[in-house]
Amino acid sequence: MPYVAFAGSELIASGEFAAVTDALLAASPAEPLLVFDAITSHPVEIDLRPAPAAPAARICSLRPAPPPAPNQVGRPRLGVVAGEVTLLPRHWEWLNEQPGGASVALRKLVEAARKAQAPQDQLRAAQESAYRFLSAMAGNLPRFEDATRALFAHRPEEFAAAIAAWPPGIRTHAQTLANTAFSLKTEAA
Repeated sequence: MPYVAFAGSELIASGEFAAVTDALLAASPAEPLLVFDAITSHPVEIDLRPAPAAPAARICSLRPAPPPAPNQVGRPRLGVVAGEVTLLPRHWEWLNEQPGGASVALRKLVEAARKAQAPQDQLRAAQESAYRFLSAMAGNLPRFEDATRALFAHRPEEFAAAIAAWPPGIRTHAQTLANTAFSLKTEAA
């Protein structure tokens, strides 16, 4: 998984975790360090204390922990999880008439929707990643609002113009993230 690290507005490292950690340990910046997952732009906390910790032990995600798994109900070998669905009586009637019953029909419907929505889901994830990074690193920079509007409106030229005066490290990474979203928008259309 790639990471990107900034000291203030200066890009000081990018790449795999070990390389970024080594660069951070070697640096002694006066500015605060910020590290992001390069794909999702979620902030990442890295323990830079001189303790001889294994590289994997140095990382702490700042994302909230997922809720604990509910009691195992259903078919454990298949990974089936029970949940509650509220539908109108006519929906239940239709589902129960389907081959395999309601559960099979619902699973098929969900899988078909996931496949059909995949391009839009990828686009949304790319835009959210770019926005997350922009908010954290460029929220106080000039034309931030123009850049975010251009990002979500799929206007690459306006986005590039809005970020042109930003510090080079922030501008380069923001453009990389935005380019991913812009290319996905073209594919989703």
